[in-house]
Amino acid sequence: MSNPILIWGAGAIGGSLGAAFARAGEEVVFVDAASDHVAAINARGLAITGPVAPHHVRTRAFLPQDVVGVYRRCFLAVKAHDTAQAVAALAPHLAADGYVVSAQNGLNETVIASCVGAGRTVGCFVNFGADYLEPGVILYGGRGAVVVGELDGAFTDRLRALHRLLQIFDPASIATDNIWGYLWAKLIYGGLLFATALTNDSIADVLATHKYRPLLTALAHEIVTIACAEGVRLQSFNGFDPAAFLPKATNEDTQRSFDEMVSFNRKSAKSHSGIWRDLSVRKRRTEVDALLGLVVEIGRRHGISTPITTAVLARVHDIEDGRRTLSRETLGELVSQGLACAR
Repeated sequence: MSNPILIWGAGAIGGSLGAAFARAGEEVVFVDAASDHVAAINARGLAITGPVAPHHVRTRAFLPQDVVGVYRRCFLAVKAHDTAQAVAALAPHLAADGYVVSAQNGLNETVIASCVGAGRTVGCFVNFGADYLEPGVILYGGRGAVVVGELDGAFTDRLRALHRLLQIFDPASIATDNIWGYLWAKLIYGGLLFATALTNDSIADVLATHKYRPLLTALAHEIVTIACAEGVRLQSFNGFDPAAFLPKATNEDTQRSFDEMVSFNRKSAKSHSGIWRDLSVRKRRTEVDALLGLVVEIGRRHGISTPITTAVLARVHDIEDGRRTLSRETLGELVSQGLACAR
């Protein structure tokens, strides 16, 4: 019996995963809201470029309103702020015994579960480097962590099957009993990426600049504190060690983690974050409200102040709305103002 994989969101993450599955012989159906991207995939296929595993696959693609059929294996790979709308559109196509894997940034598993049920929601964490370049073309620029886990930490048959599937994409993929630890760790790292995206410099160059590190450390402290208040056991990945950003961590540990993050990012053909690309290239709104905005909201529930996170969020909004530009001055201004707020 046919058991195709539905990839809802055929951009950087969804396109990279789906193309790898299709290349391995799985039947893959893409869904994307960009009509030119859908048309290009149907006409010419999907091309994956870059240094890791360049290839080309032919498969079907649909606009959301044109999808037909019911699917057991579904990956949601849209921007975090589009999750609610996308999962509502996906839900009628989800089999009763099917599931949705949240291959996204943020804590979108809670949004998905509220729509289709926690039992049909699977957590996923990705940190590989990829970019949408143009209709029908995705850059896969560098390997990074790929982790899948059940929301309750159980090791189920479907988790094992999903792990085997993700190993097609990256043999180093992990099945975990602590997906929330990875998702919250990515939120902390994501906070650092939002700060780097205030400039036109690469991720590695900003993280390597020592005058920025006290601000970035204070930013990480805020989000780590909230994660700990949530009772999360944080997980390290790709050079980012959450323990190095606990208030009690030594400066040596913190600097070591920065250096390891720099080393990891220097190896990728994706030099800038997707946040920077949204602001500088695609000229569209970022995921900042769904990520940092959520952090501020959860912090407020715990009575935890987040002045630096709030300041980064505000500056991203300023750039989105044309009140500020991407520049070293924008981040440099935050260095003095942000640290003053933290004291």
